[in-house]
Amino acid sequence: IRLLFSISVHLCLSVARHVLAFFSKLFSLPTWLPPTRRAAEPPRFRRYDKLMRAYAWALFALLVSACGTRPADPLPQFPRLVLWAWERPERLPFVDPHTTGVAFLTRTISWRAGHVESRPRLQPLEVPAGVALMAVVRLEGSGALPDAQALAEPILRDAARPGIQALQIDFDARQSERAWYRSLLRQLRAGLAAGVPLSITALASWCDGDPWIRGLPVSDAVPMLFRMGAGEPRGTVRFRAALCQSSLGISTDEWPAQAPSGRRLFVFTPRAWDEE
Repeated sequence: IRLLFSISVHLCLSVARHVLAFFSKLFSLPTWLPPTRRAAEPPRFRRYDKLMRAYAWALFALLVSACGTRPADPLPQFPRLVLWAWERPERLPFVDPHTTGVAFLTRTISWRAGHVESRPRLQPLEVPAGVALMAVVRLEGSGALPDAQALAEPILRDAARPGIQALQIDFDARQSERAWYRSLLRQLRAGLAAGVPLSITALASWCDGDPWIRGLPVSDAVPMLFRMGAGEPRGTVRFRAALCQSSLGISTDEWPAQAPSGRRLFVFTPRAWDEE
């Protein structure tokens, strides 16, 4: 990731230098005029030339500043690699807390025919001291939607557990469920401590121009580039939604052929993690 960023900065600075050279040449107006005309009014042209060169240097400085600018990190507590640990025994003593975080499934909430089931994690999770931990809650269901406030209570309890530094909601909201989901996210954001980021997983289509994701009360949306359904955009190298600019979700058994670069990677595996 650092190499990719260095290459992009180098290319950006190269473009900035070419822009400076072009405008410096363009604004050297006295060279466009006959020698007799330039000799007739040298002070005026010298002043104009200096002014235009100053504008060119200001443009160059602006471009250089933009080259080194990154969007604010929505998850500053977490390294650039985060492993998803799902509902199975996960023993991760080999994880380096300086390079890798862990987002673990802490609860699954499902509903059907008016019945809501909230299942906490039952499988053991072993991580080294100091690793950044994100609590993940999976939502799934059909039929009538449950009361959002009642649903938020166990989720907020999970997020308040010692060592939890962020909360992530995993829910493939249908179009008819979006207003309800937005309401739930607002309640979660209001109930979380100020320094605890709220993240969501997102269908790639949400990040590729679907306006509904704009303004959600979350810090980060992770576009999922695996197990993609029909109609989902594939091979996207830049998502348009601002919330989807920082992270990316991939799987060890389904590497995307193309993906945006320079993102924090959330990585899923269909089997338990091991050191290899």
